[in-house]
Amino acid sequence: MNMGTTKTSIFSREVNEVSAFAKAISHPARVAIIQHLLNRETCVCGDLVDEIGLAQATISQHLKALKQIGILKGTVEGTSTCYCMNMERWNELRNQLESQLLGIAHCSTDCC
Repeated sequence: MNMGTTKTSIFSREVNEVSAFAKAISHPARVAIIQHLLNRETCVCGDLVDEIGLAQATISQHLKALKQIGILKGTVEGTSTCYCMNMERWNELRNQLESQLLGIAHCSTDCC
């Protein structure tokens, strides 16, 4: 048995989804992208580079990671891809995170 192998199959689908969600939003640039898109009520086609202050290639990498977990939708318009939040998926993952981690009862005393 290889001890370095990650055994994601032993965890529930929900636990794996929350883990992927947490990993995807764990970079400050991705948090900034999410904040920017949540504050806009329209799709964003190109202002993320100016808004976030990172190179286009770097922004594209971060957008890809967020799109892979389903919280972004992208539509091609000419030579650009316009992005907006997939609010249904965003709310689903946010609720899973809350119920699995934030909803856990806290110790009433110092545990250690």
